[in-house]
Amino acid sequence: MSEVKKAMGLQDGAYDAASIQVLEGLEAVRKRPAMYIGDISSKGLHHLVNEVIDNSIDEAMVGYCNNIDMVINEDGSITITDDGRGIPTDIHKKEGRSALEVVMTVLHAGGKFDKDSYKVSGGLHGVGVSCVNALSRLMKVVVYRGGKVFTQEYQMGKPMFPVREIGTTDRSGTEVTFYPDDTIFQVTTFSYDILSGRLRELAFLNKGVRLSITDMREKDENGEYLREDFFSSEGLKEFVTYLDVNREKLIDEPICMESDKAGIPVEVAMQYNSSFTENVQSYVNNINTIEGGTHLAGFRRALTRTLKSYADKSGLLSKLKFEINGDDFREGLTAVISVKVAEPQFEGQTKTKLGNSEVSGAVDQAVSEMLSYYLEENPKEARTIVNKVILAATARHAARKARELVQRKNVLSNTGLPGKLADCSEKNPENCEIFLVEGDSAGGTAKQGRDRKFQAILPLRGKILNVEKAMPHRIFENEEIKTIFTALGLSIGTEEDTKALNMDRLRYHKVIIMTDADVDGSHIATLILTFFFRYMKEMIELGHIYIATPPFYLIRKGKEERYAWNDEERKQIVAELSGGGKETGISMQRYKGLGEMNAEQLWETTMNPEHRKLRQVDIENAAEADRTFSMLMGDEVPPRRAFIEKNAKYANIDA
Repeated sequence: MSEVKKAMGLQDGAYDAASIQVLEGLEAVRKRPAMYIGDISSKGLHHLVNEVIDNSIDEAMVGYCNNIDMVINEDGSITITDDGRGIPTDIHKKEGRSALEVVMTVLHAGGKFDKDSYKVSGGLHGVGVSCVNALSRLMKVVVYRGGKVFTQEYQMGKPMFPVREIGTTDRSGTEVTFYPDDTIFQVTTFSYDILSGRLRELAFLNKGVRLSITDMREKDENGEYLREDFFSSEGLKEFVTYLDVNREKLIDEPICMESDKAGIPVEVAMQYNSSFTENVQSYVNNINTIEGGTHLAGFRRALTRTLKSYADKSGLLSKLKFEINGDDFREGLTAVISVKVAEPQFEGQTKTKLGNSEVSGAVDQAVSEMLSYYLEENPKEARTIVNKVILAATARHAARKARELVQRKNVLSNTGLPGKLADCSEKNPENCEIFLVEGDSAGGTAKQGRDRKFQAILPLRGKILNVEKAMPHRIFENEEIKTIFTALGLSIGTEEDTKALNMDRLRYHKVIIMTDADVDGSHIATLILTFFFRYMKEMIELGHIYIATPPFYLIRKGKEERYAWNDEERKQIVAELSGGGKETGISMQRYKGLGEMNAEQLWETTMNPEHRKLRQVDIENAAEADRTFSMLMGDEVPPRRAFIEKNAKYANIDA
C-alpha cells in the first residue's frame, strides 16, 4: 500500500466507481446547505426569504409587478405574495412536466436565465427558489395565471402531487409559503426587524413598488398585528435622506443622478453631512455589494477627480499646505449607488463584490458628467462641499501624526502591550479570546476567574470616547482606544490606505465585550460597538466581535442554585423549584453589576465556554446599521428616545 493511501486511510482498491456518490435532484442542497446559502444560522435562514422575494422583485424590475406582501405566520412559516405574471404552469417540453414543478425542484432552472424574459435579475446571484424548497420541511405554491388557479406542495423539495388546477380567478401572481426545516437550521425563528429592513431597502431601490410585512405572531396595544408598508416615489433620493436623518446635512437636497451608459442603468444619490464618517452603500440588481467592486471604484474615481478639478479651478485649495487624497472627498459623505447589470460577475470572500470591468467606466462617466454639471450650477453648495474636504484633509493630517505617535510608542516599549492587559499563555490567535471588561473592579474579578491559558482580560476605565461625534485625530489620542488597538495587536494602515486594518497581526480571534447588565453597561457596550463599527468594521464582518451575557438572577432554594438570563427563565425556575406551589424558601438575587459576582460565579455563568451565552455581532444590513449607530450616538435626541421607547420591551433596563 502506498504512503499516500495510508495517509488518506484508504485500502488498496477502495477508490473506484462505487466510491463516487451521485446526489440526485435537490439532495446536494440538503447534504451541504452551507455551500448554497452561506450557513445554517440566522443569516442562512433569512437568505431563504431573500431568494423568494427576489423572484417577485425581478417581476417588478421588468414592469409586471406592483405589490409584494410578506406575512410571518403564527406557526413560524413565511408567505410571500405578488401580483406579477405568475410562474408558468404549462408543460416544459424538455422535462415533460409542469414548468412550475421544474422551477421548484431543479437547481438553476427559471425564467431569469432567458434574457428575453428578464434583462436583469437579482436572483442570479443566489441559488433560486428550488434551494428554498429543498431546505423546507413543507412548501406550498399557488399560481394565479391565465384566469386559473394552480397549486403544488412539496416536502423537503419533493412534490407531494402533480400540479393541480383548483379554481378560476381574475388576478395574476404567485403565492409561496414555506416552513424552514428545523433538522437543518440551528435557528428557525424569523426576525421581523431583519425582514422589514430588507423590504424597506427594496422599496427605496425599486421606486413605485409597494411592499408590506405583517407579523401574525405579535399584536400591539390596540390588538392589531405588527405591520409596516413601504413605498418610495423618489427612490435613492429618499434612501439617502432616510440614512442621514440623524445627521446635520451640509447641503439642502441630495445630489441625484440617473444615466444609462453603455446599456448599464446607473442611479446615484449623495449627501454631505457634518459627521466624520463615510457611508457609501452600493447595489447591483438590488443585491447589497458589501465588499464593493467595479461600480464603487468607478464612483470613487469620478468623485475624487471631479471635485478636485473643481476645487483647483476655483482656487479654494491654494492655501492648503499638504495634499488631499480620496478619503478626504468621502468624509461626511452618505451615498447610494445602484446599477443594473445583465450578467453580473461576483467575487470576493462573501461573493458580494462586483467584478464586471465594463461597469467601472459606465459609472465613472455618468457620475463625472452629472457631478460636474451640479457643481457649476450650484456654486454655493460646491463651496460648502470643498470646505468640508479641506476640513477632512486637515483632520487627517493631524490624525496621522497622532497615529504615528501611538505606533512609535508601541515599538519603543518592550512588549508593545498595555500594562493593564492580563494576557493569556496560548500564542495561536485562533484559540485566544480577550474580554474587554467594564471597570478595574470587574476586571480584577475576571482575571481571577478566567482560564489563563486562552483568555486575556483588558479592563477599561469608564466610558470610552464617543467616536460618532469626535474628530479622527481625537480618537487616536484617546487612551482607552489606544489601549484597545495595542492589545489587539492592530494598527490602522498607511496614510494612503488609512482605513485598512493589518488583520494578520490580530492576537485574538474572539473579542468579547463584557459590561454590567444595566443602563450604564449597555451604554458602554454601545460606545465600544460604535468604535468597532466605525474604525474596525472588518473585525465585525469576519465574525470576531461578541457580547457576553451575564445572568440577571441567582435563584436559591436550600443548597440548590440556578441562574436565569431573563424574566421568563426566572419564572420557569421558580415554578420548578416550588413545584408549582408556594415559593417558600426561595431567595432571589438580582445582579446589576459584574462586581456582584465572585470569580467562580463569573467564570461559571459568563466566561466558561461550556455554559456561557455569547452573542456574536454581525451586520445583516450595513445601511440600517449605519443609520442606527448615527442615531444612537449622534446629537439628535428625539429619534433616540423613539428608538428606546420602541425597543424597551426587548431590553432589561433598571430604573
